[in-house]
Amino acid sequence: MNVHNNLERSKATKLSSDWWHGGVIYQIYPRSFQDSNGDGIGDLKGISARLDYIASLGVDAIWISPFFKSPMKDFGYDVSDYRDVDPMFGSLEDFKELLDQAHAKGLKIMIDLVLSHTSDQHPWFSESRSSRENPKSDWYVWADPKSDGTPPNNWLSIFGGSAWQWDARRLQYYLHNFLTSQPDLNFHCPDVQDALLDVARFWLDLGVDGFRLDTINFYFHDKELRDNPALPMDQRNASIAPAVNPYNHQDHLFSKSQPENIPFLERLRALTDEYEGRACLGEVGDAQRGLEIMGEYTSGDKRMHMCYAFEFLEKRALTASYTKHVFDQLQTKAGDAWPCWAFSNHDVQRHASRWNLDDAATRQHAVLMMCLRGSACLYQGEELGLREAEVPFEKLQDPYGIEFWPEFKGRDGCRTPMVWAVQDEQSGFSTAEPWLPVSAQQAEHAVDRAEADPQSMLNHYRRAIALRHAHPALSSGRLSEMNEMGPVLTFLREDSSEEIFCAFNLGSDTTEVTVPDGSWQTIGQELGGIEGGHTITLTASQFCLMIRKKG
Repeated sequence: MNVHNNLERSKATKLSSDWWHGGVIYQIYPRSFQDSNGDGIGDLKGISARLDYIASLGVDAIWISPFFKSPMKDFGYDVSDYRDVDPMFGSLEDFKELLDQAHAKGLKIMIDLVLSHTSDQHPWFSESRSSRENPKSDWYVWADPKSDGTPPNNWLSIFGGSAWQWDARRLQYYLHNFLTSQPDLNFHCPDVQDALLDVARFWLDLGVDGFRLDTINFYFHDKELRDNPALPMDQRNASIAPAVNPYNHQDHLFSKSQPENIPFLERLRALTDEYEGRACLGEVGDAQRGLEIMGEYTSGDKRMHMCYAFEFLEKRALTASYTKHVFDQLQTKAGDAWPCWAFSNHDVQRHASRWNLDDAATRQHAVLMMCLRGSACLYQGEELGLREAEVPFEKLQDPYGIEFWPEFKGRDGCRTPMVWAVQDEQSGFSTAEPWLPVSAQQAEHAVDRAEADPQSMLNHYRRAIALRHAHPALSSGRLSEMNEMGPVLTFLREDSSEEIFCAFNLGSDTTEVTVPDGSWQTIGQELGGIEGGHTITLTASQFCLMIRKKG
């Protein structure tokens, strides 16, 4: 299969309004993708300069992490102006140019809307905190202290400590689920909802193809401000916050994931449905009920198009038993949900390091991702097989890592600059010293070296994505008969035209698998898949894909 034929395929398939259904999305962290002006920080023009590379992967869409105006306390996830580009990334004209160029190459553009909170430097917050009587006084979550002066309840911040910050102007506490400089908006206020929908309309009118919605289940809080109950030790899950964070000690029943969220999501979906071919991808941050919430938020055709939870972003490896457990839970709690799977992103350790994968296992996991039911998110550099970078404490930028160092080193290790050219200064990312150091180990896997090797991880990912798009059963078909046979995970994907049997040895023990009866033909051998038969013997990291046509 010619991996460079993906572009023409992309242009054809993206004409469909449901391009997102089984689509492959490429996440870009703009600070670290490509610097075009020599200031050491990636920007929008840098992304435009690399669009041919992105299109050559065969992906359907690009998700760009926030580039709005921001004081950058949380690197763009603290927005001070939703309708403009921060000068470090360029201008609104630069974004329009990027949008036009991406569309011309058959690529969709999704932007990262951070609606649950703003920066404390947003004009809305400046007005809200000025008094208890101003027109925006209830746009944020304000509460009086208890009689002893302590916060109104026991809610905790994901970044550590209380989720409440005292404000001397109003003599009240305000809620912040993240940094103290990220006050939470009050979604119980109708004017807040209307203002945020106007923000979404602004970007839809500009031509964006959809939104990745940050912390989508954090929008509403419990109006009564009831205390969260304690979470038993055996139920604590560090997928949302590191184990050293007391956030894991609570069951967050009242600080997030409230039922009032659903009507707002339906308003947001109704807005996007006014525009053809747009999609909403929600991030569900809940360690205990992620799949259940995914099911609620994607149920029917009036809510989100797709959501992703954190099941495959955890430190826990993708064993056959765990993967089956996740899909069993998905079927039980959210049978109609449309998931979007990610193994890596800008918030977690890169999965090749997190799961300690060797080259063969990394290649196998790439194929597995393309065979699972749902859409898929790839994070920049994942296609190169990059492992987590080591960033010394004195070079850290992430406030999360600085707070919990060294037990938790934060998110900088997955955010280091993209490596483009082995021999170039800063590996081709910039001509200046970058905001985070370029990893020498990652530089050995730079794009120019990978392009020259037909068997590189980069070309492997291209082939895996092309395989997914070549078979509708893989991209959008049903999944059934998922089973574990020791370390081997097997399942069927099918649509009206074809059925594909998938078998992946996710462990170390050699295992023999019996293939369902029928006339099967092996596919995926260009990806390293083994030849199939009535029985298959799979060693560690091996897989087999077999197809039979219907009718």
